[in-house]
Amino acid sequence: MSQETVYSDSPVEMAAHWVECGAERLHLVDLDGAVEGRPVNRELVKDIVGSVPVPVELGGGIRDMKTIEAYLSAGVRWVILGTIAYKDPGFAASACERFPGQVILGIDAKDNCVAVEGWLEETSVTPSEMAKQFESRGLAAIVYTDIRRDGMSTGPNVDATGALARAVSVSVIASGGISGIQDVLSLLPLAKYGVIGMITGRALYEGRLDLRQALALSKNENFDKKSVTPK
Repeated sequence: MSQETVYSDSPVEMAAHWVECGAERLHLVDLDGAVEGRPVNRELVKDIVGSVPVPVELGGGIRDMKTIEAYLSAGVRWVILGTIAYKDPGFAASACERFPGQVILGIDAKDNCVAVEGWLEETSVTPSEMAKQFESRGLAAIVYTDIRRDGMSTGPNVDATGALARAVSVSVIASGGISGIQDVLSLLPLAKYGVIGMITGRALYEGRLDLRQALALSKNENFDKKSVTPK
């Protein structure tokens, strides 16, 4: 949090911008909420959801059933549970069963150990151990983030992402470290193991990744790597 970079003072306008660029789904995180353990930007989230025609997934500070209900009622398509899934797996399991297909498990990892509380607390639990607790609970997906890579533009942890996808039957979304089109290409082969998508932010905001090109490649099963020119 002490090293944050502000790319825009209007998240609603940025959401509209990415939709105009072809985004078919938006990933939102209430960073203040992740640290404080409660929703902080609730009204802003509602404004974003109400302003775009694409589904939104949201994480950060979601720790009780009332908050889940409120966000889903406001139009959020998927809620992401991370810290609470580790702290109170019984609650997270109940949420999965109560809202089947609308809960995503967020697993943030450092050196193959889960980190919670906005990355401030490290645990001894591995990503696969945590994922298997909820594998049969009706999860929509698992977002896997290597926090050593997130925002660092060093490339995604392809091996760890693939290992998690192979270890569970739930679809996995890759996150962290995507810095350009070559990183997108490096993750595409993991689709055969159940990796259904990837999350990127900084590379888009800094112009190092072209969203339209990334989407086109992701939808083309017969893509030619040699035809891709890094931006």
